[in-house]
Amino acid sequence: MKKITVLGGGTGTFVVLSGLKKYDLDLAVIVTMMDSGGSTGRLRDQLGVLPPGDVRQCLVALSEASLLWRKLFLYRFEKGDLKGHNFGNIFLSALEKICKNYNEVLEAASYILRCKGEVIPVTFEKTHLVATYSDGRTIKGEGEVDDHKGTNHHIVSLSLSRKVSANPRVIARLKSSDYLVLGPGDLYTSIIPTLLPSGVKEAIASSKAKIIFVMNLMSKRGQTHHLTAKGHVEEVEKYLGRKVDIVVVNNGKIPKSILDWYKKHGEEEVKDDLEGKDVIRADLIFKKKIKKSKADSLKRSILRHDSGKLAKLLVSLFKK
Repeated sequence: MKKITVLGGGTGTFVVLSGLKKYDLDLAVIVTMMDSGGSTGRLRDQLGVLPPGDVRQCLVALSEASLLWRKLFLYRFEKGDLKGHNFGNIFLSALEKICKNYNEVLEAASYILRCKGEVIPVTFEKTHLVATYSDGRTIKGEGEVDDHKGTNHHIVSLSLSRKVSANPRVIARLKSSDYLVLGPGDLYTSIIPTLLPSGVKEAIASSKAKIIFVMNLMSKRGQTHHLTAKGHVEEVEKYLGRKVDIVVVNNGKIPKSILDWYKKHGEEEVKDDLEGKDVIRADLIFKKKIKKSKADSLKRSILRHDSGKLAKLLVSLFKK
């Protein structure tokens, strides 16, 4: 059985895991632990817990429990003192308060959600992202970076506010994997953060795993403004410390109404300027417009990869 490890967080990783769990794979996800926005940020500040948001999304993506449980963990309160909070985030934070360690938290949540695969936090140490922009400005905190959309400058370097060590299970998993899948997802707030803790880069460098990078569909203002597909790959490789083996790129047509929506927000389709036999192109668009909860205060993308199409393509690559 092929050992597949996905790295990231957020909705992009959710899409990948939701599709891959339907296949016979030894599946795991190494998830970012630097989120500081929205419900997660409030819980971090008020309770002193580790950020639960990305962990929750990965658990739900891998869940084979009843639809009721999955809807419950994704439910976001719309009124009252809990407005904006996600039930799953609160549940994981409460578990953290009563469990001996975070591994116990994950075991309990995985049992309840009947997860087909392992969720592995990249670190258990608390830290924040620090982004430096092309104009010299420095911003601290994933939530602040994600909200920094009023600039056309791009990020030139990403680091941590304090050095942290990778979870030992992360190192072991990276070294024993057959394939590592990065993306889709926000480059600087979901994907690259999983590469920053001490030991990760070295483990990937010594791993025999092939690396597949799934290209984003759209740019993100304040992070990847005007960054082409080639630019995305170069940025990922800078933090990986080695070359990407395969790049998966969408060539399906994005509806004009969706492109117009992104244009209003200063964002655009990622330009495909890649060359070479290791670039795989396919129509990977999810055709329906994504709607978000009324209680969600964060700006969300309205376009996604189709989890079924993407998983089918990835599995075909794993078999080669």
